[in-house]
Amino acid sequence: QVQVVESGGGLVQPGGSLRLSCAASGSISSISTMGWYRQAPGKQRELVADVESNGFVRYDYSGKDRFTISRDDSKRTVYLQMNSLKPEDTAVYYCKISTTSGIFWGQGTQVTVSS
Repeated sequence: QVQVVESGGGLVQPGGSLRLSCAASGSISSISTMGWYRQAPGKQRELVADVESNGFVRYDYSGKDRFTISRDDSKRTVYLQMNSLKPEDTAVYYCKISTTSGIFWGQGTQVTVSS
């Protein structure tokens, strides 16, 4: 069984920063892509950023200059450093782990950007 657990969300003022973490555990075969998605109320889930095992990174346009994704394969963990946060970044952030035996999602962590 595979578990994917996100942490690091919370309430932050506009212009502030947060660092999200996502750790995968359990019977995991080779991990290919690790990524972050988000879903705001009334909107579809959308890609924020993901990183492949070879280091190739993909960002959504809105976060490209403010967010940084990284991974530590020894810990099966992916991070999302978010800077200069805006109210429109408010959403539930989900972690997605793609492996040779399937795709696994975390339960999400709430990020609220508000003064």
